[in-house]
Amino acid sequence: MSRWIVLAIPVGGIAEANTEARTVTELEGSSEEAAAALLQAAHTYTHTRWKVRRREIYQCSDRSYLLRLQGRTGKYNYLVQLAELVHDSAAEPVGPVPG
Repeated sequence: MSRWIVLAIPVGGIAEANTEARTVTELEGSSEEAAAALLQAAHTYTHTRWKVRRREIYQCSDRSYLLRLQGRTGKYNYLVQLAELVHDSAAEPVGPVPG
């Protein structure tokens, strides 16, 4: 089982102090389960926009979507992306360490 996170990254035009990537969800599972979590996040993510009037989802790749939200006062874009853990320095090594 792999470890995954789904990120929401603001994309241009957001006039806010907080424009950093956010972790939407973390999970452990197969690539299919992770892809389903990514799509679910694209369909439900609102950041702090509590009055989303329109949601457009564009698929960029198998692991990312561009999410366009239209609220009462503006439009907001987010890259919703899937990332797989490939290294964790706190994890126990599985085999011999090269060197």
